[in-house]
Parts: sequence; structure tokens; C-alpha cells
Amino acid sequence: MSRFLSIMVYEEILYWLRENNEEKLKELWEKADLVRRQFVGDEVYLRGLIEISNYCSKNCSYCGIRVSNKSLKRYRMSKDEIIDTALLAKELGYGTVVLQSGEDPGFLPEEIAYIIGDIKSKAGLAVTLSLGEQSRENLKLWKRAGADRYLLKFETSDERLFKKLHRGPSAKKLAGRISQILYMKELGYEVGSGIIIGLPYQTYESIAKDIVLFKEMDLDMIGIGPYVPHPLTPLGKIYSSHKESVSKSVPNTPEMTIKVVALTRLACPESNIPATTALATIGGVEARKLCLLRGANIIMPNITPLKYRVYYDIYPGKTCSIKNIQDTHEDIIQLIESIGRIPGVGRGDRVRQN
Repeated sequence: MSRFLSIMVYEEILYWLRENNEEKLKELWEKADLVRRQFVGDEVYLRGLIEISNYCSKNCSYCGIRVSNKSLKRYRMSKDEIIDTALLAKELGYGTVVLQSGEDPGFLPEEIAYIIGDIKSKAGLAVTLSLGEQSRENLKLWKRAGADRYLLKFETSDERLFKKLHRGPSAKKLAGRISQILYMKELGYEVGSGIIIGLPYQTYESIAKDIVLFKEMDLDMIGIGPYVPHPLTPLGKIYSSHKESVSKSVPNTPEMTIKVVALTRLACPESNIPATTALATIGGVEARKLCLLRGANIIMPNITPLKYRVYYDIYPGKTCSIKNIQDTHEDIIQLIESIGRIPGVGRGDRVRQN
């Protein structure tokens, strides 16, 4: 008897998270690919990622650009550099740019608004922001300036695990993050969130709850990447010294990450889901290919200028850190075409079926 329902429920998700039989998993892979084709089509949309600053005022225990990392060379792109990079994205045929940074107080909200407006007027691209937690005033300002989407991972819906990721007097609160996501929906953003797979102390139960929350929040975009330990972070040090005791049952492998992508596609059939850079970093081209074959429909090529890219060190060994933009673009197009898919044209907004 099939274990698939029209809407995935917690018990089903948990069953598949624990399933390791390759023959049985073929059913999951085939169903996820079928649902992907039915709801979002064969196009793979490319979003040009611009890492505009690696300054961050926060101290998340897993992230390499945390404020306590004093060994990291910091940078902040100029407005002209950002606009020029967005114009390059247009030349490459992308319909969207993603402006990403740490929570950088050195970028004034008005500067971000100016950059959004300039990209819209000069390049005509959709603009996605990924700038961390922000005030309601900033979110309203940027929406008025023309921002289309906002990506803010809640990382985990497990309150206890979330607290391990965010410690100290200025630590994040899970409720505050969820509240911002819901508020952005009210403002009219297309909203994205996501989780990290294989975090120390993570359980299958918490991941199943994450996927249910994706569905309940009706997310337009969902990013799912593996945990890549950074040696200069508290969590990375714990992971390397007590790997067996802290990792529990959830591995930070390409296989587990792709399984969560497939289950998320079944739970959220209309959502845009990327094959992430973190996945490609630990699993190579083959992992990204399998992710596209098992539910994903987005790739975010890194188009940050090379002189800055190496310093956006959220985790080590990023697969895109040394390749030039044109070579990266050509590799991705070749990958898409090798599996019989089509590079998407245009913005690639979420399409609701009813």
C-alpha cells in the first residue's frame, strides 16, 4: 500500500526520513519528481546570488561570519559594484538577483532601498533580499522600493535546538523569526525560509515538524542545505570533537538532504526549492543533479565578484569560491540540459494552482 497522501502528514514524513532501503526509496524519488513536473514544470530557474557584505552583528554558533570571528577579512560592496553585478546577471539571462549579507548595521536601510530601486530601473530583475532579521520599518521601506522576495531561514522549528544555535544576550528567538516571516507575507513579499540538515542534536522528529511547518506557513521558497561544520565556530568545534555523541540520528549527508528536499516537494508542491550551494559543496555536481531529479527546480549561481567571494565564509570549502562567473554559469547550464531540463526564462515566481 502506498504511503503517500495528497498532503504529506507528520507520520508519513517521519517514516520516509528513517527509510534507508534503496528499492523503497525509489518510490519516493519518482513521486517527488512527478509532483515537481506537475506543479512547477521542467524549467530550472537561475537566481544570481550577490553576497554584498560579510559583516554581521550577530554571533550564531554555526556561522563563519559571526561577529566573534576576528580572523575573517571583512568587506562591504559599494552600491555601484552591486548594480554592476546585477547587470551582469541580466546579461547571463537570469530573472532574479538575490542580495545576501550578514546583519550588517553598516548598510543603512536607505542605501538598500536605493540599490533595490536602481536594480529594478536599470536591469528590470526581480530582487530577493536575504539580510537576516530586520525591523518592520525596514521591511516596509524595501517593499516600497521594489523588493519582490525575502529569504529568512528559521533553521529549525525545535526550540531547544534553536537556542543552541543562538546564544548570548542578543541571541535570536525562534518566535521572532517566525513572526517576521509571517509579517513579510502580509506586506506582499514572496517569502522563503528553510532549514539546515544534520545539525548536532537534531532529530528526525524535529525535521518532520519542520516540513509540516513549511506547509502550514504556505512558503513560496524553501531552502534546504546540509550542515557544513566551520572549525572557527562553537558548534563546529563541538561537532569535530564529539561527532558521534552530538550528531544523534540525523547525518549531514547529501543523501539525507536530498531526501528532505523530496519530502518537502510532496508537502509543498508549488514552492520553489533550490539545489543549494552547500549541497554541491559536500556532494559535488552529482548531488546537485540528484536534487534536481528528486524535487528541486532552482539553482542560485554565485555571481559575487571573486575578490570578495572567498571572504563570505559562512562555511568552509564553498564549491563556488574560486570559479569565475562565466564558467560557473556554463557548468550549470550543461548540468540542467544533461538531465533533460530547461533553463528557465523570466522571474520564475511561484505559480499557484488554485
